[in-house]
Amino acid sequence: MSSTGKPEAAPAVDAVPIEDASLTAFYGSMTTTERRTFWACAAGWALDGMDFMIYPLVIGTIISLWKVDPGTAGLAATVTLLASALGGWIAGFVADRIGRVLTLQITILWFSFFSLVCAFVQNFEQLLVARALLGLGFGGEWAAGAVLMGETIRAQYRGRAVGSVQSGWAVGWGMAVLAQAVLFSYLPPETAWRWMFVIGAFPALLVFYLRRYVEEPKVAAETRARARAAGEQAKLWEIFSGPLLRTTILASLAAAGCQGGYYAITTWLPRYLTTERGLSIVSSTGYLSALIVGSFVGYLVGAWLADRLGRRPLFLIFSLGAIAVILVYTQVPLSNAVLWVLGFPLGFFASGYFSGMGAFLTELYPTRLRGSGQGFCYNFGRGLGALFPALVGYLASSVGLASAIAIFAAGAYGVFFLAAFALPETRGKVLHVDG
Repeated sequence: MSSTGKPEAAPAVDAVPIEDASLTAFYGSMTTTERRTFWACAAGWALDGMDFMIYPLVIGTIISLWKVDPGTAGLAATVTLLASALGGWIAGFVADRIGRVLTLQITILWFSFFSLVCAFVQNFEQLLVARALLGLGFGGEWAAGAVLMGETIRAQYRGRAVGSVQSGWAVGWGMAVLAQAVLFSYLPPETAWRWMFVIGAFPALLVFYLRRYVEEPKVAAETRARARAAGEQAKLWEIFSGPLLRTTILASLAAAGCQGGYYAITTWLPRYLTTERGLSIVSSTGYLSALIVGSFVGYLVGAWLADRLGRRPLFLIFSLGAIAVILVYTQVPLSNAVLWVLGFPLGFFASGYFSGMGAFLTELYPTRLRGSGQGFCYNFGRGLGALFPALVGYLASSVGLASAIAIFAAGAYGVFFLAAFALPETRGKVLHVDG
């Protein structure tokens, strides 16, 4: 602890000093390559967020139209996340073999195509299959994009740059909510939900920009060239051996906790507002907007804190904040007006820690295993976190939706806190060519 009482992390080994930790300092000092990669990944995260958040927004319509019980409806979100865990691990491994940029292009095209397929399904079983296939690309896009950003941006700016890109998720979430408000205002529900998934195919357009402007990180390209020359290729299971085993276990638990809590909240909050709080789909937009604005600000503040205080202090502060706010939001009898105000801090704490995750996982692994390690840990976390939407849905039938959300979200953030506490600080770590 520092003299001010704030957590102070020890600097990472082989770390560069961060002289100017202001939020916007990094952008003016970016090279052309860094800036192009920054905007490409920011757009990717925004479209990724829009695509994923479409299903939670139409889950109530699916339940009504196809007479699906809440637990089964939550299973579609769970299946998407489980598939994304596998897709992220595979994509991370492939990115170590064929490159970050090419893998990113492939995964974007994949999940865009299957979002379009979701618009034409005829029953819940078909939707379940389409969402599972979409999940493979959804998980892969994060794995490839996060490594690409982490390796392209210099160490002294990495936390803020990668964290600022993460704020694109809130922008995409806002785009999905806006699309819902417009489409459900002018179209009948049985048609509007299909057009939501059509919009989810738009990320495919980003591939044209990636192909023209975004370059492969030099540290990754040189490491692959040296590995090919030496006849040594990274093995899929190397992240489970030697001193990396402990890192992989703890990082996977941290990723599971932070994502499990997030998905428990965001999957079911729209449903909570329209059922237990008595709001219509359109009138709930304002409440979700407060949550999204809080999320966006949380991402930016989290990006700043990742370089200002360090990755671990960011995770510890925000996990405790998320536990406190979700318990008040769901367990204290509040008016709808107060609930609307609480949407901001809920979004702030339940999202802001993600700003540090991409840079943190990048810095935990050597270059030749970075895609595999980062892809596995984050998406293993998605796999475990994927259980939470379905579990919340099933438990809601006995304890109520508000209590079910609180139980699983608070438990998940507790795991996140403990795992983050046990991991090392990596702020400012310099990435090297292996070999």
